Order: sequence, then C-alpha cells, then structure tokens
Amino acid sequence: MRVSEGGIEVEVPEQPDEGIGDEVFFNPVQELNRDLTVATLRAYRDREPRAEYYLDAMAASGIRGVRAAAEGWNVTLADIDEEAIDLCRENLARNDLDGEVVQRDANALMHEEVFDVVDIDPFGSPIPFADAAFANTRDLVCVTATDTAPLCGAHFHSGVRKYSAVPRNTDYHAEMGVRILLSAMARTAARYDAGVTPILTHATSHYVRTYLELDHSATDANAAIDQLGHVYHCEDCLYREHDEGLIADPLDVCPECESERVLAAGPLWLGPTHDADFVAEVREECDESMGTASKIERLLEDLEGELHLPTHYDQHRLCKEWGRSASGMDEFLGRLRDAGFEASRTHYGGTTFKTPATVEDIREATRDS
Repeated sequence: MRVSEGGIEVEVPEQPDEGIGDEVFFNPVQELNRDLTVATLRAYRDREPRAEYYLDAMAASGIRGVRAAAEGWNVTLADIDEEAIDLCRENLARNDLDGEVVQRDANALMHEEVFDVVDIDPFGSPIPFADAAFANTRDLVCVTATDTAPLCGAHFHSGVRKYSAVPRNTDYHAEMGVRILLSAMARTAARYDAGVTPILTHATSHYVRTYLELDHSATDANAAIDQLGHVYHCEDCLYREHDEGLIADPLDVCPECESERVLAAGPLWLGPTHDADFVAEVREECDESMGTASKIERLLEDLEGELHLPTHYDQHRLCKEWGRSASGMDEFLGRLRDAGFEASRTHYGGTTFKTPATVEDIREATRDS
C-alpha cells in the first residue's frame, strides 16, 4: 500500500495487524515518532552544523531514512532483509532522492563505518545494538525502546537481564522506564569513553524515545556516570528519595510512615532527560506537513516546562491514597506554588506533575481550606 507522510510517499506492505508477522515491518502508530525525528534533525543541524551523515540502521520500508533524505541529510539505509532493501531503493527513487542502501547486519555496519547521527529503532530492546551505536558515532544517537514492560519493572527479571539494573513498577512507571534506559545507554557509551547528554526524551504510548548527544573523552564519560544513582520508594505512603552513585544504600524503613515496604531501583539516570532550550527549538521546527503536529506541540510544551527531578507524582493516585477528590491541575499546582514549592506538569499524563515537595508537603499544601 502507498503511504504519504511528511511530504513524501512510500510503498509499504499491507499490515492489518500493525506489522506483526514475517513482512517488512511498518507501524503507522509510529508517525509521531517519525515526525518528531524530522523536527529534531532540523533543530540539530543548527546545533551541530558539521553533522551530515545519517544512518537508519533498521530501515525496513525506509520511511524514516527517506524522510531524513528529504531534509537534505546524506543518508544510509541499512537492513538485513532483502525485501526491505528493495523497498528502500524503490522509495528513495519514488521521491527522487539520493541515498545509500546496504543489505548489512546493523551491528557489523556500525562497527565498520562512522556516521554523524545513528538512529536505532528496533522491534523491542535496543540493547543488542547499543555497543555498536556508541563505538563509532560522532554526534547523536537516537534510540527507541518498545519493550516498556521490562523497562518499567512490570517484567522485572527481563528488565534486570536486559538493562543490568533493577527496575520497579511504581506509580511513575513510565519515568522509571525512561531512566532505566538512559542509565543503560550512559553505561554503554562510557565503555567507549563517550559521555551522553539527553537533549530530548519522551515516553509515548508503548515506547520510549531519546536523543543522546555525544562528547568523546574519558572525562565526559565519567561525568555521565556521575548522573547515575538510585531511587527509594515506599509502597505504602508513596514517599520517595534518591541518591547518587552506582552502589545502592537502601532504606530499612520509610522515614515518613515507618513501613518496611521500601523498594530500591537503579542504577537510574538521575540527571535531566532533556534540554529545555533545544526542546523549544524542536517545537519551532514542526510544521503543518506533519500529521501529528498538534500532538507534538502539546508534548513538547509539557517537556519544555518539566522540572528535572527523577520521579513524578499522579494527583489521582495521591488523592485516592488520601481519600479525597481530585481538583483541576491548574488549581492543584497553583496551591503548591503558593505554598512555596516549584511544580510543573509532566508529559507522562494529564494528572502527573513534578515538585521537590514531599508527599506530606503536597497533602498539606493542597488540602481544602
């Protein structure tokens, strides 16, 4: 079937079950992911003018790489599947675009050649491709992870095996997934004396997507590792705290309610998951040719204002714990700010927010007078 997206037209296999099966994979639900990739590439060209070589490492139909080519990037589309390679060539030609198409194992190609920007968008975990991606990439590694259950702690043992970290299934499970992924990427990059800076990261629907800018020195790698640590979370009263370091120092009891049901998660990425100035620049690069432009606008607006704290709260979850009715988010956050606490919405959901206030502080500040 023919698909029009972002001003280009490509041919993809008919996939009534969203790409499940033996055909070349194409997921229409990922249009937001691809639209946002294009906007990010536009903004990143201004941030790093020397960047020009882009690798779509698992190209499938080639739609992501074709869209990058339409933006003027010098693209390489790679896939191990012969049918995918034929589609990539046809889709570049259909849009009168140039690009290199290679039938190669992604890991072999990334170990052998150097690219400015590498895009890793596998079905499932990106871990099998992370070493190769960080070994030779100059500037930016773009990563999608669709295995959110292991990342968020819902499939605990799978998360431990794949990401060499302890994920926990908390009420901020999406952010847990983001920070488990970033931790794994930072530790992988550090093996190649590269430090990562997440300039844009989001958890949307069934996947996590992050854009990691690279700096190539042992000092930069050390600085990234210094951003790792652990979160300690009380399952009873929802108290949480965090500390830095690769070695956990778990709490025996919750300091708020003295419960012994305190979970330790990590090592997690505790630092910022985005650069607010860059997010604003990406927002400026969205246009009406993108089918998901309005959704991206809302997502980036929330991201731009999101506080850099390693966990978030859900007002509905807290109010259920306290036995009270929820209020409007503007009113709720306004009360927190009036009490002297910073507070911001988050992109994780309509009732989620961040604040340095404790659970007890939040309860008192937002209590009806």
